[in-house]
Amino acid sequence: MSVSLDLQPRSTPDPSAALELIKPITWFPPMWAYSCGVIASGVPVSENWGRLLLGIILAGPIVCGMSQAANDWCDRHVDAINEPHRPIPSGRVPGRWGLWIALAMSGFALLVGTALGIWGFAATVVAVAAAWAYSVEPVRLKKSGWWGPGLVGLSYESLPWITGVAVMTLAAPDWRIVLVAILYGIGAHGIMTLNDFKALEGDRQMGVNSLPVTLGPERAGQLACIVMAIPQMAVIALLFAWGLSDRALVVTGLLVLQFWAMREMLEDPKARAPWYNGTGVLFYVSGMMVTAFALRGLEAL
Repeated sequence: MSVSLDLQPRSTPDPSAALELIKPITWFPPMWAYSCGVIASGVPVSENWGRLLLGIILAGPIVCGMSQAANDWCDRHVDAINEPHRPIPSGRVPGRWGLWIALAMSGFALLVGTALGIWGFAATVVAVAAAWAYSVEPVRLKKSGWWGPGLVGLSYESLPWITGVAVMTLAAPDWRIVLVAILYGIGAHGIMTLNDFKALEGDRQMGVNSLPVTLGPERAGQLACIVMAIPQMAVIALLFAWGLSDRALVVTGLLVLQFWAMREMLEDPKARAPWYNGTGVLFYVSGMMVTAFALRGLEAL
């Protein structure tokens, strides 16, 4: 019996690889943040399912998926070192298909954004621009361990949260909601720093100055914890100041659980950063939703 192997390179993407390129696992943060905004708006969800679902789809599969495709295209040389099995370096998404997918999804995102009115469209423009600024030369803010995670944190958490409020209310959000959304976006800088641990070797070789590269795993891990904790402390203080003590206590409890997870992670940051992203981050985003429900009544304060 003879076996023949097809060793010809692909000319079109493998469908499963194209899905992998837009990384569904990364869609959760902006989808969750947009949902927080919808909740915080105080507008009845039962009467506005269309704006809720369309915004979630736009924030996650479309805009975040586009940003992942753009990032993988611009990171293809780094991924060849860190993750050669990724769709582009492995050849499962051949040629310039990664770029074409990212560009097509950018245009589609802007088109869908128009269906959410002026606020939704404006936010989509900002999100698409931020995605390309993060990844593409000569801007490539990803090369900075300070600007890159900061941009992603604000884009993944603050922007969709604020957009969710604006889309539902058809107006600019209350300044207190904007402040809380920005604080949670700043805290996400620490989450993104921990996410950079997985690319440590490739980033070092390719000149990407992530904080794990420039500070080392131990100091970068410590800094990430501080950056995550301080904005949450500020949110707790604001909730107490606004008379929302019960919700402030819940968020405090979730922060205490994060302190436990941080202590475990800091024993070996390089090895345990992925573990923290699956445990401590859960407490972080739970605090976001608790805060969103608390903010529903701000207009009455």
